[in-house]
Amino acid sequence: MNKKLLCAALIAGMSVAHAASAQETDFDDRWYLTGAVGYNFQDSDRLTDDAPFGSIGLGKFVSPNWSLDFELNYQNPNFEANKDLNWSQYGASLDLRRHFISEGRGWNPYVLMGLGYQRSEEEYSAGIGGPIDRKDGNFAAKVGVGLQTTLEKRVGVRAEVAYRASFDDQSVAAPDEDYFGDVLASVGVVIPLGTRAEAAPPPPPPPPTTTCADLDDDGDGVNNCDDKCPGSQAGQTIGPDGCPVPVSIDLKGVNFDFDKATLRPDAVSILSEATEILKRYPELKVEVAGHTDSVGTDAYNQKLSERRAKTVYDYLTSNGVDASRLVGPIGYGESRPIDTNDTAEGRARNRRTELNVQN
Repeated sequence: MNKKLLCAALIAGMSVAHAASAQETDFDDRWYLTGAVGYNFQDSDRLTDDAPFGSIGLGKFVSPNWSLDFELNYQNPNFEANKDLNWSQYGASLDLRRHFISEGRGWNPYVLMGLGYQRSEEEYSAGIGGPIDRKDGNFAAKVGVGLQTTLEKRVGVRAEVAYRASFDDQSVAAPDEDYFGDVLASVGVVIPLGTRAEAAPPPPPPPPTTTCADLDDDGDGVNNCDDKCPGSQAGQTIGPDGCPVPVSIDLKGVNFDFDKATLRPDAVSILSEATEILKRYPELKVEVAGHTDSVGTDAYNQKLSERRAKTVYDYLTSNGVDASRLVGPIGYGESRPIDTNDTAEGRARNRRTELNVQN
């Protein structure tokens, strides 16, 4: 056989073995025993018959996809021309297998490459003295492919075809050969030793980091990062900054004549509607506030606003609103205008009363 054929086979085997690496992290790393029987198709240049062979070995997976086996083999074929002359061979090899494992698949292919030592014992006839033995050892190499079941069960099964080159250049039967190439077809078993260790459970995820954006200490619906008023009370109307927002019951139309604190007829109907709202929501608590325009002195306007607030306060209490639900009456004078005091219309709007919701 041509040496170039062997070199090409070795290079091809190594190329395939380095391809398609899987990234699994958990694998069965138990030691295992192997045993196989098969048929050795002898190199025809050796002038021997094809013969059965057997092997035993010890190995383990060294990563999720790679296994390493130490293997002993033996075969004892006869010479084709003279069955009375014996020829036998035995040896050892270190075989590296690349397994292409897929989740849920029972049989997984692999490629192998191995290096080893083969010892040959050859009888040959030297004339009258009878047969003479030749015993030589030589380097050997092999490549191959196979299928193997997973080791989830107690025993795995392996089927394999390999090409082994024995670099025996001392053969009497074929003195011109530098090496012999045999084809080995076999089936065998893989027996794991011991029980497989259970994979450690993954560590629990770290607790989530809590920041002010995740907290709302006063329960007002605004997180602590954005809350500029962290002490707001339950029931208050809260703005986006976490601070209470003043809410008033609209008493638009409850205005007063200039320098007066008496209700005008059109204001009575509006106050009557406000009274019904307060009766409908008995939990509501309001501040009764009075306001004036800017005409007159501050002191006079303060007193006038207080009288106007008192007028509304008295109306509400006399029409069934409990005084405990009312804060005031309070006068703010001219300090809180809602319109300009430069026009008659603006000053009329500023002469008003408000019911400011407290809760």
